Formats: sequence, structure tokens, C-alpha cells
Amino acid sequence: MRHVVFLAVALGTVLLFLLSRASSNTAAFSQNYTLLLVLNLAVAVSLMGLIGYQLWVLWKKLRARVFGTKLTLRMLWMFALMALLPGTLVYGVSVQFLNKSIESWFDVRVDNALEGGLSLGQSMLDNLLQDLVKKGEVMALALADNPTSSEHLTQLNRLREQVGVQEATLFSGRGKMLAVASSEPGSFLPELPTAAILRQVRQQQPYTEIKTLPGKGMYLHVVVPVNVLTLSEDMRILQLMQPVPERLSRDAETVQAVYRDYQELSFSRQGLKRIYGMTLTLTLLLALLSAIALAFVLSEKLSAPLGLLAQSTRAIAKGDFTQINPVQSRDELGALTLSFNRMTRQLADASAAVEKKQQQLEGAKIYLESILAHLSSGVLTFDERFHLRAANPRAGEILGADLSALRGLPLPAWGSRDIALQPLAHAVAEQFELSADKEWRKQIEFSSPAEKRMLLVRGTHLPGTVDNGYVVVFDDITHLLQAQRDAAWGEVARRLAHEIKNPLTPIQLSAERLEHKLAAKLSPPDAEVLTRSTQTIVNQVAALKSMVDAFAEYARSPRLNLQLLDLNQLVREVLALYESSGARIEVALAGELPPINGDATLLRQVMHNLLRNAEDALSGAPQPVITVLTEADGNKVRLSIADNGSGFPEQLMGRLFEPYVTTKSKGTGLGLAIVKKIVEEHHGMIQAQNIEPHGARVSIQLPSAGEKA
Repeated sequence: MRHVVFLAVALGTVLLFLLSRASSNTAAFSQNYTLLLVLNLAVAVSLMGLIGYQLWVLWKKLRARVFGTKLTLRMLWMFALMALLPGTLVYGVSVQFLNKSIESWFDVRVDNALEGGLSLGQSMLDNLLQDLVKKGEVMALALADNPTSSEHLTQLNRLREQVGVQEATLFSGRGKMLAVASSEPGSFLPELPTAAILRQVRQQQPYTEIKTLPGKGMYLHVVVPVNVLTLSEDMRILQLMQPVPERLSRDAETVQAVYRDYQELSFSRQGLKRIYGMTLTLTLLLALLSAIALAFVLSEKLSAPLGLLAQSTRAIAKGDFTQINPVQSRDELGALTLSFNRMTRQLADASAAVEKKQQQLEGAKIYLESILAHLSSGVLTFDERFHLRAANPRAGEILGADLSALRGLPLPAWGSRDIALQPLAHAVAEQFELSADKEWRKQIEFSSPAEKRMLLVRGTHLPGTVDNGYVVVFDDITHLLQAQRDAAWGEVARRLAHEIKNPLTPIQLSAERLEHKLAAKLSPPDAEVLTRSTQTIVNQVAALKSMVDAFAEYARSPRLNLQLLDLNQLVREVLALYESSGARIEVALAGELPPINGDATLLRQVMHNLLRNAEDALSGAPQPVITVLTEADGNKVRLSIADNGSGFPEQLMGRLFEPYVTTKSKGTGLGLAIVKKIVEEHHGMIQAQNIEPHGARVSIQLPSAGEKA
């Protein structure tokens, strides 16, 4: 790059020398003007290209954040301003001086005088033309009174002598020459008017012209119409030729020649201005380029010792404190390097201590996060204004919401993000307000989109020595309460089976013995009453036995005979028994469904129970439809049975799987409770919901064989 700059400066110097020689030699200047102009433009473009290239390289270094680039840019601005400001001042003064100097070579009064002379000569010629036109019109009027062609020549010659015209020629309307009168007979033949001149004259418009005849000088040429007074004769045309006075003609030609030469000199003046302007511009560009190149060289020398410090600084920023720079001088840079090395050693010691503390802190943080992540309880922390600060993963699982979206929001604003969280937020805020700084505990019913849950919520205010704020811990006790209810119902069922079933057999046997002993001894009407009463007792005892057996079955934990099952195949086997069902059964079984570990007998009982419930719900429906669906849900398998009946009553949605809860007029209400118990024994989940516009769906989710329960 330095060689290119040197070559450009040398070439510019040579061109400056040639320009100075050419401007002092008029012949050389005229001969080499174009070449010098092109070379100057080429050098100027080259210099601008070099400057642009250097600026582009600097811009790339700025983009790459190369150390020292900003210092180079600052020095570049300083040197550029140092070169540009005085250079621009000198350039402006030189241009003004150059323009005034060259303009002083030309007298403005001469230019005005030449233009005035040309204008004066043109005015005199125009006056002569107008005078000749008037003479032609006078002659045309005289010729119009004498239409006889034999007298044309005599009258034309007489009129020419009267008005003082050198030559007069009369033409017919078609341009045929009729007569010629001249003061110099035989000197030359008159010039015939052109077709354009004839058309103009026929339109009653005189034609005027100043022409120069070879060897004769300047002549005034006028053509006017001659209008005859009779309709039988065609119009004629009169052409007059009058020489311009010799002195006037000579003066006009002289002024025109001098003006033409003066214009050529003016052109040379513009060329001198351009070439000197290019020279000054080239000089300014050379100075600017030299300043920029010097700025680059000096900045590299100054930034080189700082580069090592910058490299060490970047290493320290990355955590490498082993960079120690050698002290190579005793000046300010040496002192700076020595201080930098001392600071590096101190940072290394401090970094080791901070790293040790950080490891301890990270260990404590990881330990605390691990505890919170593995807690079965949900944990929420709030600041003094009840804005959510943190929540463990279990809290989001219990509430069924993305709590990260609520971070930073106050409790009253939770309802705007998730309407299901509004009652919980309101209850928590109310408890904190009532309990002040005391710990509180309350069971809160929480309705998630999937089901209703019972939460045991505990809250307390954090002490000021730890961090001002609040903490809320809650557990989902829905399954615990359900287990308590199931245990209570199981105990009731066992007692019923023990207390009721034992007397039923003696009652039935006694009734049958009474009928056997007394039927033959009574009259036919009394015997019929006895038989009917005995049969009623037997039927009711059988119904009581059936109910007690159902309660006993609910109380008894099923013994599972687990084996690999294809749920789709099991569904097909069960649906084969419902081919004569009054409802239309639609089946959508997923392909490549993973196998499950289950008891085929108990799962068939589950499907039969759900299908019978669907048929009962469709009793009286106009177009009964039952939909059976299987699908894979991650590592689980889902079975759904839906109908388009009236659906479940809303008031029973939270208690559908409790014993003795039924929507049928007849039944024990143990069907869904037994189904739920079987599903839970298979480590599965069951869910019931109403569907739009009408109908209900019961979904069973069972783990696949590859998933650990």
C-alpha cells in the first residue's frame, strides 16, 4: 500500500510539472490540452480510489473491533482536518485569484464593444432592407398600372433609375423572367427566385435577405408582389438586388471576424480555468492522501505497544490471569505495563477466592433447587407487593398452568391471564390479609380445566432478616380425601355384607317352608295370597343379596392376573357382543398401538359397564351413536367411549365415581366406582366430561407395557 501511495504521489508531481510547462507554452497547451485533462482526471480518480480503499479497510477493522482502530480513526480525523482546512482555504483563495487573473487578461469593454458593433451593423443592414422593400413596393404599384408586356422593360428601367436600385427583375407569377433592368448590363444573370420565395410572395408577404455573392460582396435581396388591376392578368413578381456599401460591408466583416477570434480566445480562457482548477484539486487530494497515510503509519506505531495490553485484557476478561507482559521501557508505557502486571496478580488471587465462594453458593443453590424440584408440594414465593417471584415445577403441575407467564404479576392480575386461577389467588390474598404476619392454613377447592381438586394451602410471611416477602406451600389432597371416602365406603360395604347377607338365607328358607306347609291346608284364594307373598319375599331377598354382593365386590380388592394385552383386540372382542345394540357404534382404533399389562377379565368388565351406561343414556334418543376410540398418548394408551345422549348432570360431575351416585332410576350406583377402582389398580386414570353440543365421554388412560408404573 505504501508503494502505491508513493507511485501516485510521484505521478501527480510529474503531471503538475507538465501542466505548469503546458500552461506557459500556448502551442503545447493547445496540442496537449485533451491528453493532460484526461491524465489529470485519471490521477484524481486514482487518488480518490486510494483514499476510499484506505477508508474501507478502516471500516472493516472497525466492524471487526480490531484494537487501535478507533485511535487510528481519531488521528485520521485530526490529520485530515489539519490538511483539509488550510488546504481548502488555500484552494478557495487560489481559485478566486486564478479566476480574477485570467479574467483580467480579457477586457470586458472590448467584448461589449464587439457585440455593440455587431448589433449596430445588423441594425443598419435591417434599415437598408426596409428601405429597399419600400422602393420595391413603389415600383410594384407603378408596374401594376401598365399591364402591357411590351413596355415592361422601358418602365422597369425608368423606375430603377428613379429609386436608385442597381438591378430590378420582373417575373411572372410562375417564376418566368419577363424583363431585367440593371445599371451594369451583362455583368451577371439575375438569380431566379426559389419555389419557397414564390409561395411567400404569392401570399402578399415580401421576402428579404442579405446574401454574400462570391467576388461581389454583400447584397440586399428583396422580392415583392406586383398586383395587376384586371382579372384576366396574373400577378407578377418584382426582384430587387442592391449592393451593400463597400465600407459598411468591409466594417461588418471585420467586426464579425474579430468577434469570432475573440470567442476563440474566450474558449481558451475556459480551458485555462479548467486545467488550473484540476491542478489545484489534484494538489489538495495529494495533501489529503498524504495526511491519511501518515495517520495510518503513526497510529500503527502508537497502538502497537498498546496491543499487548489489549490482548492481556481480553485474556483476563476470559478468566486467564497468566498473561504477564514484559516491561520493555521505563517511560509511561512501561509504568502502565508494570501496574497492569500487578493488577493481574491481584485479580488472580481475588478470582480464586470468588470462585471458591461461587462454588459453595452454586452448591447450596443446586441443593435447594433439587429439594424444591422433588417436593410433592407446590411452592410459590411473592414479594412485598404480592408479585410472583418464583415457583417450583410441582406447583405448575398441580395447578395445571404455566406459572412462568405469571412471574412478576400481582395476585389480583392472575385472573386476566388464567381465569381458573382467580379464585385461588383471591383466597390466598384474603388469608394473608386476615392473618397478618401469622402462619395460616386452609383447604381451598380449585377447579382446573380437567377436574376439581382440593388443595391444602399454607402461607407465611418471611422474616425481614431473610428477605421481605411471602411463601405459599400447597398440596393436592384430592386423592387423599378420595382414598378416605373409598376406605369409608369399603368399611360400610364389608359391614353390610356381614350384617345383612347372613340373615337373608334363613328369611328366604322360612318363607319357602311356610308356603310348603300351609299351601295345601288353605283355601285356593288364601293359598294364592300366600304364594304371592312368599314369592315377593324371595325376590326381595334375592335383590338384597345382589346388592350386598355388589358392595362386597366393591370392598374386595381385585386380584389382577396381568398379561400383555392388545387393547384394540380386546375392544373388538367386547364390541362383538353389541352388534345387535339399538345404537350405532362408531369405532376408531389407532394403528400400531403399544401393548399394555392388564387383566383381560377386569378390563372387559370395565368396557361392558361403560357401554351399558352409554346405551342407558341413549334411551329415547332419536339418532343414538356410541363412539369408541383408542389412541396413543405419549407412553400411555387412551380408551374413550362417548355418546350423544343428555350427558352427566353438572351437580354430579365432582362425585361421579363415588359409590351410590347414579343418574338411573334403578341401580346401586356402584358401576362407575368399581370401574374407577379397577382402572386405578392398573395404575391408570379415568376422566368423565360432557361434550358439546350434547353427550358425554369417559376416557381411560393406561400405562403401556414399556412404562414403569
